[in-house]
Amino acid sequence: MTPVRIVQTSIGKFHHFNLARQFEARGMLAALFTGYPRWKLKAEGLPSEKIQTFPWLQTLYMTKCRFGVASRWLDWELAWWANRTLDAYAAARLPACETFIGLSGAGLRTGRAAQSCGAKYICDRGSSHIRFQDKILSDEMRHWGFRGQAVDPRMIATEEAEYAAADFITVPSEFSRRSFIAMGVPGEKLRKIPYGVERRLFRPVAEPERHAFDVLAVGQISFRKGIPHLLEAFRKLKHPRKRLRLVGPVQPEMRSWLRGRNLERVEFVGRKPQPELAEIMSRAQVFVLPSIEEGFGLVLAEAMSCGCPVIATENSGGPDMVTDGVEGFIVPIRNPGAIAARLECLAQDGPLRARMSQACLERAIRHGGWNKYGESFAVLCHELTGQSN
Repeated sequence: MTPVRIVQTSIGKFHHFNLARQFEARGMLAALFTGYPRWKLKAEGLPSEKIQTFPWLQTLYMTKCRFGVASRWLDWELAWWANRTLDAYAAARLPACETFIGLSGAGLRTGRAAQSCGAKYICDRGSSHIRFQDKILSDEMRHWGFRGQAVDPRMIATEEAEYAAADFITVPSEFSRRSFIAMGVPGEKLRKIPYGVERRLFRPVAEPERHAFDVLAVGQISFRKGIPHLLEAFRKLKHPRKRLRLVGPVQPEMRSWLRGRNLERVEFVGRKPQPELAEIMSRAQVFVLPSIEEGFGLVLAEAMSCGCPVIATENSGGPDMVTDGVEGFIVPIRNPGAIAARLECLAQDGPLRARMSQACLERAIRHGGWNKYGESFAVLCHELTGQSN
């Protein structure tokens, strides 16, 4: 039987390049449209003729973010037009396919074009429902003294139109799935497919320092990631050799909020390449993902693959990876006291850390790599097109 032909769009790389490699290995990839610049895609392991780029606005947006230029208006404008122009570019050049998969925000025109040719349209959303996301993040920003809406209203309208138009919506976690149901999307239109992890790269490559207690968080240093709550929890922790390492770019509003605050024994590391990140994760006694809202914290699976016990919130995708008290702990959002209590527990109990470390390694194996993720998506595509896999 002829394989189902797949076309994807993704404004950045995200998990879609992992997915594209899975489709290519199965003979299913027809094309991948991205806003990522071609010169940064040479190591992605995909045939160059199957990657089509429209990088002009997205590259400008990425450069602005990397240099910490603070302008909410400019952020919204660049992101809006980068997504719109990529969608128009892909719609005008859509090759023959049976299934189109569009990362939410940049797939509406292409999805409708695919449907007009008889193909199925899957909207892939990596976070919670965008209206749910806007509400919870706007509340969080107001709590810390920042006014205004968290998400561009134009993006909310576009994504909700995508949800309505799509034949199916894929999400990475139970938290994400429930947020869609809470916003009125029928459960039968949703499919949960958790991300994989690159276990060849993320594995134990070092040992934690025996008498220290290193707490690690990886990702954007932002209000969305719950960093103020983690800083408060760390301040409460009583340990003579504690250290909190924050790996990732500091967002402009967070940089402003941090000024003048007590950051004793807190280290801002900045961005790190993945091989170096695996060593940092291996050396940490605990990894914390305190996110207010996140579809699926891929860094959580990566830390677990390095044997690092974890503390994650209910809104991070953590419950899909972590059994509370086994591989780590699940805590409510906005609860520094709960994080501090779990940190204290791990700091005082070496045997518990060792048991959780081993449980993390075993759970990471059961969770599976990107091959399992690709297989789940391939099965869905065959189901939608009525072809057996």
